[in-house]
Amino acid sequence: MDAKSQSGQNERQQLTHFNEQGRARMVDISGKEVTVRTAVAQSKITMNEATLQAIKAGTVGKGDVLAVAQVAGIQAAKRTSDWIPMCHPLPLTGVNITFADNGERELYIEVSVKTEGKTGVEMEALTAASATALTIYDMCKAMQKDMIIGPTLLSSKTGGKSGDYKFK
Repeated sequence: MDAKSQSGQNERQQLTHFNEQGRARMVDISGKEVTVRTAVAQSKITMNEATLQAIKAGTVGKGDVLAVAQVAGIQAAKRTSDWIPMCHPLPLTGVNITFADNGERELYIEVSVKTEGKTGVEMEALTAASATALTIYDMCKAMQKDMIIGPTLLSSKTGGKSGDYKFK
């Protein structure tokens, strides 16, 4: 076996989503302890001031943008394992989505997800933040097509073997 093949094999052994043949697998979490796990993700949508004001005033033709986006985000968190192939289906104990803005062009989304389980909820929080942003775009695209979504990021997580994390 050459050095390049050896290096690739060593990398696969460290990555938990690969089996002994280097093929994708869902990680077995049956031996892990149940702990309280949380994750917070954030996203942002940059838009024209008029679009942001219409959202805040509730005058967008498709309805209450933030209410619909909030429900979409919660549904996305609950269905993350349907979207992301190696995610485990998790019994979520809470999902909260909040909105803020800078009064001009930026709408901020923050999603908090919680569970008591054997694996974390980072992907659920990120999926919810993404779906929330996409729903806002969908509901406002007739007003403005050049809205910009992102960045979307994990801002913090707690629980599990790897410990706590906070975005710097």
